[in-house]
Amino acid sequence: MVVDFEQITLRWGDLASTAYALGSGPVVLCLHGFPDHARSFRHQLPVLAAAGFRAIAPTMRGYEPSSQPDARSASYHPVRIAYDVIAWARQLSDEPVHLVGHDWGAVVTDVALHLAPERFARSATIAVPPLGAVQGVPWRLPRQLRLSWYMFFFQLRGIADRAVARDDFAFLERLWRDWSPGWTWDPAEMAALKETFRQPGVLRAALAYYRATFNLLLADTIQMQKLARAPYHVPLLAITGALDGCMDTRTYELVDRDLFRAGLRIERIAGAGHFAHQEKPDEINRLLVDWLTAG
Repeated sequence: MVVDFEQITLRWGDLASTAYALGSGPVVLCLHGFPDHARSFRHQLPVLAAAGFRAIAPTMRGYEPSSQPDARSASYHPVRIAYDVIAWARQLSDEPVHLVGHDWGAVVTDVALHLAPERFARSATIAVPPLGAVQGVPWRLPRQLRLSWYMFFFQLRGIADRAVARDDFAFLERLWRDWSPGWTWDPAEMAALKETFRQPGVLRAALAYYRATFNLLLADTIQMQKLARAPYHVPLLAITGALDGCMDTRTYELVDRDLFRAGLRIERIAGAGHFAHQEKPDEINRLLVDWLTAG
């Protein structure tokens, strides 16, 4: 199915992010992760629009030249990007909006829910569990450290950048294969993703998310660690693929349910990996519509 998406621009200060949009009604912001881009939610936007929502998938900070503030890694910390999302929410609606986040988009969703809970109605995350569970991984689920090898590799500035770009970004294909075993993606989607990463500054910005988060001296990192122990006041649907080769699905068993004052629902998707919303769109769409219309 070919969908003619509306293209809009979301602004925050001097930064401009293009976004796909569809439908009218309460706003749902769909936040992509790595290695991905706004097209990641091409299967979700039409279904959310048909369910009565204004569905919007923005290009996240750094994933196009117009949304790159500078070359400093600190500028791409999830806390900074959460403030982008809060600004977009204010720009788009006087009422609280819904958030759906995948991978880094899930982390940013988590942070935004803590920083400005009054701006958000309901939320859903895909592939990355709430921050508190991630913090508990090193001593409770050592296998996750092995799966997270790429995070440590990305700290090698210059070396990692060249490795990811080598052979026409073959590294991106490797990650999609490893993280979603058995998934046969549309070659046109991988070609579009590589085109995104060929834009000036995008690869550097995408890797900067990891470099900023691993910088334990940054005030933003210290703040995010504190937020991981704080209660949630926005209902959350947490979705995990049972075959995820990036984030072990068992990390969701580490979630402290007592922190979720407004409600938490965890769904494990059989036969899906890290990119569950692209691999099993019908199942994910049913979950999202059911959850977002429940409030």
